[in-house]
Amino acid sequence: MVRFGKKLMADQVPEWRGYYINYKLMKKKVKQYGQQLQQGEKDRRRVLKDFSKMLDDQIETIVLFLLEQQGRLASRIEKLGKQRAILVEQPDISAIAELREAYREVGLDLIKLLKFVDLNATGIRKILKKFDKRFSYRFTDYYVSSRSNHPYSQLQQVFKHVGVGAVVGALSRNLADLQERQGSYLSIYDQPSSALKDPIIDMINSSVDKLTRSTNFLRFLGQHALIAQEESPSTAGEEEIEDQKYHFVSLMLNLVNTFLYMVNTYIIVPTADDYSVSLGAASTVCGVVIGSMAIAQVFSSVYFSAWSNKSYFKPLVFSSIVLFLGNVCYAMAYDTKSLTVLIVGRLLCGLGSARAVNRRYISDCVPARIRMQASAGFVSASALGMACGPALAGLLQWRFKVYMVTFSQSTLPGWLMAVAWLLYLVWLCISFKEPNRATEADDTPHNRASGQSVDIGQVENGLAQPLLGDSESKLNDDDDDDEEDESEESAQDSRKPATSIGSAYRLLTPSVKVQLLIYFMLKYAMEILLSESSVITSHYFNWNTSSVAIFLAILGLTVLPINAVVGTYISNMFEDRQLLMASQITLLVGIIFSFKVTSTYSVIQYVVSALITFVSAEVLEGVNLSLLSSVMSSRLSRGTYNGGLLSTEAGTLARVVADCTITAAGYLGIGSLLNVTLLPSLVICAASIACTFLTYNSLF
Repeated sequence: MVRFGKKLMADQVPEWRGYYINYKLMKKKVKQYGQQLQQGEKDRRRVLKDFSKMLDDQIETIVLFLLEQQGRLASRIEKLGKQRAILVEQPDISAIAELREAYREVGLDLIKLLKFVDLNATGIRKILKKFDKRFSYRFTDYYVSSRSNHPYSQLQQVFKHVGVGAVVGALSRNLADLQERQGSYLSIYDQPSSALKDPIIDMINSSVDKLTRSTNFLRFLGQHALIAQEESPSTAGEEEIEDQKYHFVSLMLNLVNTFLYMVNTYIIVPTADDYSVSLGAASTVCGVVIGSMAIAQVFSSVYFSAWSNKSYFKPLVFSSIVLFLGNVCYAMAYDTKSLTVLIVGRLLCGLGSARAVNRRYISDCVPARIRMQASAGFVSASALGMACGPALAGLLQWRFKVYMVTFSQSTLPGWLMAVAWLLYLVWLCISFKEPNRATEADDTPHNRASGQSVDIGQVENGLAQPLLGDSESKLNDDDDDDEEDESEESAQDSRKPATSIGSAYRLLTPSVKVQLLIYFMLKYAMEILLSESSVITSHYFNWNTSSVAIFLAILGLTVLPINAVVGTYISNMFEDRQLLMASQITLLVGIIFSFKVTSTYSVIQYVVSALITFVSAEVLEGVNLSLLSSVMSSRLSRGTYNGGLLSTEAGTLARVVADCTITAAGYLGIGSLLNVTLLPSLVICAASIACTFLTYNSLF
């Protein structure tokens, strides 16, 4: 896959050549400005002014041509509409077929225009990024905020492709009306879900989705996983390599591992306080018991991520064995009367967290054409496990002994998960197929790093083939320019994955840091809500274990419906950054409403505030990871220290801090627990809103 400069030259429509962004000139100017600054020929303000004007001129050329082409398409559709009106009065089968072909020709020209906008939008983003890197200056923030928010914004014309929707709608309606539907008097507006679609409309919608990065439910779920999404293989050879690595049963084993781990995480939440009390500790020690798993996961995520560079089978086997032993220790703590054994058991469970391996397997071994479905499966398995854990705890309400071993509501979760992991280990050893590492070495990460990778979470569903076939001569035109660019962004240095925490941290821009802060905040708020639920509800409402389990299961079951609504509808109505700000404000409202400010605390207040907090946090998580995938460096899409690991570590640290806060607040008394633990959530949420406001214009 060639670099962007060559791709731009290769994919240009010849007759439109003078209207594309002059990427080669812009790169030369950036380098020239750098030399002039070093030599003192120009000051920084003059450079910024000159570069802004040059980019404004480039964008104006693009936009005026875009509007001209949209006008021509609209005019052609209007003329075809007059012909269609005549055919309605005097039907002619051959004339209808010719008219349909004429509409399709308009559709093909529209696809060319969408490709034109896409290439130019990409060029604008890349040249702004290149300028920022050369001068260590956040020029992008200034340029985007000053141009996109202006009432006469031309930048919005490029990135929002104003008017294209109307053209697509007109084509869809007219092509649908030309379908042979005898006896039907309905239009596509009467039956939008069942209206027949012409293949050209699917191609147009695919190109629009690629340009706008619009989301649907499946894609919205996939972005939760922060799994690298790449363009579909361009050759049959690459598809064959991916198919050789793919094994459906192995994928299912990874998804089951994810499901069981989430069940294992949340199955103890309803009974952790009672278990702690039975071992002579305070009920608020449940924070340490629950958080022990998260503490160990901070470290396990790193070594499992590194281990997955060499194998997938061995880390999964190790994970299953450690989780089996951890759950046995957790269950045996009651008979040994040892809180230490209880906590050690949970630490072992955390050390067995193989979610980094699950993510990596999907990213590296699942073909690109179904990787988004697999990513959505990963998120769905996590959500289902989150709901099933507390539900199972509510069912395990027995107490009996077998050979001096106690089985009760406190110990049965440990025994059940131990058996589950043992059965999983047997299935794993029988059915898992280790991918061919030699084949994978040829395909990833080096080859992907050579220019094939795209932003994490992004699936590009545009045209399968470039519009121009004869591109060899054009590819060579950009060679000298790419050689000049090696000094500032060589292929080896700018595309290889981060090799340490330090190098990964240096790749974090202010926008990425804010998104990680938001992720930390929402995970902290959710962990406070879930982990202290049994203590709070027992103290204020006298709920038993079954009631707590039902409450937590209901919260968990809201995950997929909420994602369906947001991913299918809301995310297509508003920008991600708007949803980000709105969901943070809603979360803040939920936290404020959760405080106990009067002498009484009602079930209605607690349940409603919990639902507001949990649902807004779920919405926020999806939008946050969607934006994170857009603003994060592509170098963080591969290797041990990848974007998925960073987000996992941020979320895990939040859980650790939250669980420790619960235990520490317990020393002040259960009556003060609720307000004391909510106060940090309030402060962090307010801080994240302020940071979002400061970086709002860079979330583009």
